[in-house]
Amino acid sequence: MRDKNEDSILTDPSGVLWAVADGMGGYGHGDVASDIVIEKLSEIPDNALAPHALRAQLQLANSEILTRTQSGTQMGSTVVAMLVQNFAATVAWVGDCRAYLLRGRSLRLLTRDHTVVQEMVEQGLLDAEERESHPERHVVTRAVGVEREVNVDIVTIPLVSGDRIVLCSDGLTACVGDADIADLLGAATTAEGACDALILAALENGAPDNVSTITLFATEE
Repeated sequence: MRDKNEDSILTDPSGVLWAVADGMGGYGHGDVASDIVIEKLSEIPDNALAPHALRAQLQLANSEILTRTQSGTQMGSTVVAMLVQNFAATVAWVGDCRAYLLRGRSLRLLTRDHTVVQEMVEQGLLDAEERESHPERHVVTRAVGVEREVNVDIVTIPLVSGDRIVLCSDGLTACVGDADIADLLGAATTAEGACDALILAALENGAPDNVSTITLFATEE
C-alpha cells in the first residue's frame, strides 16, 4: 500500500542487539529517519551498560534527525530496541513499536504505546478493546527526531529458556491481534518460521502499512 518502505531493522548475528524502527511517513523522509535510528543503535558494543547505552544512542539519533530537519524537511521515527546480556533483555522504546514476550502460553506486552489512544485508555475515556480500531490509534505522542530531548522508556526482564520475543512495527499490530500473535508465535518451531507466519497473517489481513517483525527464541546452550 506504500510507495516505499519506511521501516528499518537491526539484526545481530551474535544474538545481542535487535531493533525495529518505523519512519513517520506523514513527516516525509521517514525512511531516512528510521535508518538514522538503526545506524546509531548499531554502534552499541555488546558489553555496554544497556539502559544507558540505549538512551544515549537514541538521543544521538534524535539530535542527528533534528539537524537534518533544519533544511526544512521534517521527519521522525518510532522505535523498539532490545539488548540481551546475561540472559536478561533490556527493551527501550519510543512511540508505538512494540515488544511482546510469550512465556509458556501467556503473551505479555512489554511496552506501552506512546499514543493519544493509549492515554485515552489510561484515563478511562476508551475501552482497551477499542484501542486497535480507533481512528486516531496511529497518532503518537513521542518519536525520535521531533523534540530537542527524546523521552525513552526502558524495561529489563530476566529470560528463561523457552521464552519467545517479538519486536514489531505497528504495521503488524494494526491487523494481527494479540491472541493471534500468541497462537502463531507458540505454534512456530523456529524464530524464522514465526516471522514468516506473523508477516503472512498481516498481509492476509490487509496490511495497510509497512510490516516489520523480529522474533527471538531464548535457549540455553
